[in-house]
Order: sequence, then structure tokens, then C-alpha cells
Amino acid sequence: MKQRLERAEQALRDGKATRGDTFYPHFHLAPPAGWMNDPNGLIYHQGRYHAFYQHHPFSENWGPMHWGHATSQDMVNWQHQPVALAPGDEYDRDGCFSGSAVDDNGVLSLIYTGHVWLSGEGNDSAIREVQCLATSEDGIHFNKQGVVLTPPDNIMHFRDPKVWRELGYWWMVIGARDEHDCGQVLLYKGDSLREWTLDRVLAKADDNTGYMWECPDFFPLGEERILMCSPQGIKAQGYDYRNLFQSGCLRGTWQPGQDFEVLEGFTELDHGHDFYAPQSFTAADGRRVVIAWMDMWESVMPSKAQGWAGCMTLPRELTLRDGNVCMVPVDEVRTLRRDHHPLLPHVIRNSVEQITDNAQAIEIIAQWDLSASDAQSFGIKLGDGVCVFADAQAQRLCLRRDFPEYGINDHRSVALTADKPLEMRIFIDRSSVEVFVNQGDATLSSRIYPQPDQRALSFFAEKGEAVLVQSEYWTLSAG
Repeated sequence: MKQRLERAEQALRDGKATRGDTFYPHFHLAPPAGWMNDPNGLIYHQGRYHAFYQHHPFSENWGPMHWGHATSQDMVNWQHQPVALAPGDEYDRDGCFSGSAVDDNGVLSLIYTGHVWLSGEGNDSAIREVQCLATSEDGIHFNKQGVVLTPPDNIMHFRDPKVWRELGYWWMVIGARDEHDCGQVLLYKGDSLREWTLDRVLAKADDNTGYMWECPDFFPLGEERILMCSPQGIKAQGYDYRNLFQSGCLRGTWQPGQDFEVLEGFTELDHGHDFYAPQSFTAADGRRVVIAWMDMWESVMPSKAQGWAGCMTLPRELTLRDGNVCMVPVDEVRTLRRDHHPLLPHVIRNSVEQITDNAQAIEIIAQWDLSASDAQSFGIKLGDGVCVFADAQAQRLCLRRDFPEYGINDHRSVALTADKPLEMRIFIDRSSVEVFVNQGDATLSSRIYPQPDQRALSFFAEKGEAVLVQSEYWTLSAG
């Protein structure tokens, strides 16, 4: 593997030297060059955070998957490390697919899916997927240990292991697709990372929850257990499930040796255009934190023209509140704040009010009084391409994108709660916007592509007035 890793590193050095930065993020984790998708192996280990990710260092397009690697002291400022895994062995010839990381008696250990095409690249009708192990003594350089688990006889799609330790055993959930094209999550129990026994089918899809459940994660939150996954094949229903694939969770209860008792079925975690394959981990102080790939399969990715593609969301703390899984940025993102600009409460009436003419890296908080506002729509605009607004007629908060030069014109939305104020906490980077509604009641995460001269940030109200109760913003900078 050493020579393959060296070739990958050289490709990254070459790619970074020519990479364009028009859309390259100021404060989100993105690859040095090449392609990035699913976060993998998120872990706090021996005093620092590790984020691995699906990576193709040789091209801005998806290709044979490697594991990229970055480390951080605070989940916010990331340092790129050498590529951790490269495909090419008999069991992972065509890709080191997604997986997780654990501390095995002080040894940082990666459990990942080895992927092989049996009838030509991209032909999903004939593949072999097995679970593999790699270990490291220094947390940077990894040695493959080979295959530790093969699929059941009736399963071919068998990937994305998430491993944890509980009550003296190792446990693993794996995404699968059965012979009836029904998505499911399999639960395994292990005496070691090399010895596994199928415990049970933990959960499976119904008629409209997908043919494959990717990237499962299973963890405690409050008094409940959360099964988080990314189903493929859910059909759109009204305002829901509008992306190609979805990511969300099921709430329930579970004890080792028992079935997962579902209290609430699959619910989307984020309602924006770009949120997939979230993975959780435990922060140094015990918080449950999640990071997701902030892109979507088959979406337009203008950054490819500049030699790279893909970035991650901000790390988000998960909590359970009033029966809902809520997400807010981890407190550490406050360290990004630089210049502070408080804005006076006032009424906006049939007008556009510019806040700043160059919102490159901004956090803005705005609280609106819905009951005192009669405008048909009101909110925040970024240039001519992005609008986050309350639609009074539809009673929804909408995120709209309009970049005709890239063929992007679409929107996503969540329901408004009329009996309380509307708070928007919005993070804007060069090519992303993340909206946190009412301290995490809802989130919308989307990639955006404004040109440098299209980054004026403004409040607006149309056909009436909107009451802005409170607002402030900060410029942001990593490092």
C-alpha cells in the first residue's frame, strides 16, 4: 500500500498547486484537491479529533475510494494529514468504502468496507463487499489487517460499518440491501474486532423507506437510542424527501440482546439540498456530535472546474428536545468569530436593506416577530442567488437558490411555528449556507455558488412589513 499512498500524496500536491479557490471554503473541511464524499472514522482519540473521509485524490470526480484524513484540536480548525488508506488489495481492489474508527486498547483502528466490482466499474448488479480492518500505532500511518467479516448468503450490498464498545463487547451496524431490494441495518456482536457474529436485523425499510440503507449509526441520546442512516430510494412526498437520497433517523429504545423498539419512524435530519451520510462521534466532554457530507449525489458541482469537489458540514451537537432530534453548531464554532456588528431592532417595509457588501465568511443571527409581521415574504438575501425567507402564505421557511449559469434553480423548506418568534442562525461560506432555525428545531444545509461580486447580504420584506426584533453578525475566519 505504501507506493499507492505515495502516488496519492503526489497527486494531491500537484492538484493543490493548480486548485482554484473561488468556491473553496474558508472554515469548512474540504479536500486539499480532488474529490470528497462521506465522513468516515470520526473520533476523539488521545487528545485530538480525527476526521477521515471518502476521497479520490487523482481527480475532482468520484473514483476508486481512498481515505483522506484530517486532525483537529477543536473540531473547527483542521490540519490535513497523509492519505490513510488506498485501495488495491484483493479484497478492496476497487475502493476502501465508508466505515468507522475506534480505540482498541490504545490502538486507533479503522473498520471499513472493501469494495470489488465483479462485472465492470459501476455495475451494482454484481459486487463483492466485505468488512476490513486497518490499525495504527501513531494515529497517522495505517497497516491493513485484511477481511474480518463477510456478508450473509442472501446479501450482496453490505457496507459502511459503524462500530462501538458496550458492556464488554464490540458492536457493529452495517447497511444492507436484501434479496427483495429492501433496505435494512444488520447488527453484529464481537469478542474482538476480528471475530463477529450476526446478532439480528436491527431495522428494515417499509414500502417507502428505500431499497438500501447506507451509513448506519446507532447511539444513545438522552433516554433513547437513535438509528441514523441514509436511505436510497425514498420517493418524494409533498415537501419531504426532495433530494435524490435522504438522511435521517429513527427514535427508539434498545438494550444489548434485545430488539430495537421504534418509537418514531424515519424522519429527515436536515431539510436543505446538501446533507448526506452523517456520522456521529463522542466529543471529549461527552457531547454527541455529527458531521455530514454537504453535497448530494448527481448534483451540479461547479467547483470541479477548479480541481476539487466536496466539503463537510460544520460539526453539530445533537440533543433530544420535546421528542425531536435537534442540531446546533458545536460551541467551538464561536472561536471563528472576528468582527462583531450588532444591528438595531426595526421594521422593514417593502424594501431591501443591505447589511454588508461582501459576505465571504459570515455568521448572522436574526430574530423576527411573526405575529407582528404582515409581509408576504421576508428574510435575508445573499446577492441574487440565495434567499432565506418566511413565506407567510405557505407558512414555511424557505431556502431558495438561483444560479442560472450552473442550471441551479430550486428551493427547500420547513414549516413555520406561528406561535413563537422565528430565529435564524445562518453560516455563510464561499460555497455553502447552513441555516439553524430556533436553536436547532430545524436545519437547512445547501451548497451555493455566488460569484465574488454577488455576495451582498441584505434584509428584505415584500408586500408588507416585517418586525426584526434582534440581529447581529460576525465575520468569520479559521486559524
